[in-house]
Amino acid sequence: MYHMVRDAIPGKKFNSLRVSPKNFERQIKYLHDTRWHSYTMAEAIEKKEYLPQKSVVITFDDGYQDNLTNALPILQKYGFKATIYLVNDRHNRDWSGYRKAKNEGAGLKDEPKLADDEVRELLDSSLIEIGAHTLTHANLKNLDESESHREICTSKEQIEEQFQTVCQSFAYPFGLYEAKDEKIVADCGYTNAVTTEVGIADLHECDPFKIPRVTVSGKDNFFAFWLKLRMGKRGVKK
Repeated sequence: MYHMVRDAIPGKKFNSLRVSPKNFERQIKYLHDTRWHSYTMAEAIEKKEYLPQKSVVITFDDGYQDNLTNALPILQKYGFKATIYLVNDRHNRDWSGYRKAKNEGAGLKDEPKLADDEVRELLDSSLIEIGAHTLTHANLKNLDESESHREICTSKEQIEEQFQTVCQSFAYPFGLYEAKDEKIVADCGYTNAVTTEVGIADLHECDPFKIPRVTVSGKDNFFAFWLKLRMGKRGVKK
């Protein structure tokens, strides 16, 4: 799970979400050189009975502009696919504090987000699947059923209408959700949903609406990335 592919900003919060282009390329090159097979999340679900052992789904949350300017050229260079979970109302919105009030105003609003034409450019590359991440990057645990339904289902409807694509994949913002949200995701017609639970997903065994992911942090060195690829985490505690 990635968010941004850009250099860290000294003194800023959320640098763990910023993986440098240099490190991102080293990680993707390693996957390429060690013969990992790349899929979008929707493809992985559809082909789960036939996936090779070394299969990987690269995901990006939120819809940052650097997913196009910095990540896509590297993905194209090595022939890797990805799923980007897009917040519909992503411009001039600050969700920094939606999970923890102390992070209010911490700067995610200032990060450039993908324009609609840039989303279409990503889709035209044939390497990118666009998934949904709610209308507003909502903290679903704070919403009643009606509000959750609007955030989850209308997000899918707007993506499909705006970008003329089938939106099958969903990511719970902050990894926060309740049983009602899991049911809404399934009822709205998604085929899968990812969480922020740390772990390597076995798509044969896990609930398709509670898929764990491996978090790649901007603070990880290459050894930490290598460990996470094998264990889902970089040590006993993380």
